[in-house]
Amino acid sequence: MPKTAFLRPIRRVVADPMVSFGGLLRDWLPRQRWFAGKDRPVTELGLLSMTELFPGCLHLLVRTAHAPVPTPGGGVPGGDCYQLLLGVRANLSPRLGRALIGRAEQGPFAGLTVYDALQDPRSAQLLLERLRQPGSAGPLRFECDPSVPVPAGLPPRLLDAEQSNSSLVYGDEFILKLFRRVQPGINPDLEVPGALAGQGCGRVPAPVAWFRTTHPQEATLGVLQPYLRDASDGWTLALRALATGDDFTAQARELGRATAEVHLALASAFPTGAHDESARTAAGMTERLDSAAHCVPALKPFVPRLRCAFGALVACDPGPPAQRIHGDLHLGQVLRAGREWFVIDFEGEPSRPLAERRNLQSPVRDIAGMLRSFDYAARQRRPWRPEWARRCREAFCAGYAARAGWDPRKKHGLLRAYETDRAVYEVLYEARHRPDWLPVPMAAIERLAVRGD
Repeated sequence: MPKTAFLRPIRRVVADPMVSFGGLLRDWLPRQRWFAGKDRPVTELGLLSMTELFPGCLHLLVRTAHAPVPTPGGGVPGGDCYQLLLGVRANLSPRLGRALIGRAEQGPFAGLTVYDALQDPRSAQLLLERLRQPGSAGPLRFECDPSVPVPAGLPPRLLDAEQSNSSLVYGDEFILKLFRRVQPGINPDLEVPGALAGQGCGRVPAPVAWFRTTHPQEATLGVLQPYLRDASDGWTLALRALATGDDFTAQARELGRATAEVHLALASAFPTGAHDESARTAAGMTERLDSAAHCVPALKPFVPRLRCAFGALVACDPGPPAQRIHGDLHLGQVLRAGREWFVIDFEGEPSRPLAERRNLQSPVRDIAGMLRSFDYAARQRRPWRPEWARRCREAFCAGYAARAGWDPRKKHGLLRAYETDRAVYEVLYEARHRPDWLPVPMAAIERLAVRGD
């Protein structure tokens, strides 16, 4: 089945549930943190599949179409597939007021209240029961690792942190990530931790249970993993160190070492490729730069110098061979429990096509992402702390070099290009989602373009 299967027009039937849900979801979806089309009106909404998981709880895959995305060559139509768990009942308890989506006025669910079932503890508990016992529900397939028992009755709580998916924690023992924006194929956040577990890599929590759909095409829908209850994410720890004036270089050095261990395990678990194809990589970076500058005018004055950074890739040291990587590594994607660092969220950049996220890439991309994250942390409050970021960047690279056997700092042209590419991505993201944060990546753009650092 072709990749566009998720985006095919929906054939209308007399009892189409979207007659009940369509208007409500058009208003509700753009307000969700994980909805990718906030900057573009929803022009069409259709149903791909609907399964009753248990009485009063429906699992839906819906297809959205958006107004064209502005690009230098014209508009490119957009569309996405989203996973929803909808509760339907006559009346909603006051304690579920935040979960309310609305009341259906027509169609097969007319007169019933519709709400986000993930915010309902009863629905969340029943979902865990489906994961504990392998089986099928319509096109949905529930699977698990039989060697890891999952107790029944674990109390659920929905995490409210900003993220591109939804996560439920069960009894502080397990965490279930549900992929909201669904693409055909196996999700790296299931594939990669499973493969690393087979390598004996203890830096990544292994999958315990998962579920997927077979219609309209095979796709991963959610993954259950152990929850590191006493862990703190790297972003929180870095901001805490900045606020108290504590040194963070020792932690940064250990994080660099942990990152290198994960990269080495990935290179053993998956096939590796040749050295990065510099000309093709530079062309991709330049294309992303031109597209971003078209959307964010503040980038345009820096475009010529940034192109030079990408063009230099062709002549510089190609660096380590291409391999599977994390794909979206930053301080929010690492956890520290006790004295150890753990790496999570191998989904990659959600805005990228899933097939692209599973491609072999240079590990320098991950390193550049973490270096940019130190810079973000240092600019959270004034006065900005560029010296703090510089020390952490140096320590991270030193820790990485000690374990990997090669030093990212000696791949100056390669590292500059990947850091520039990451900063361009950040500019576009902040302009669309968090305009107040735009000065943070723009400061890096000015540094990388004007000074050439």
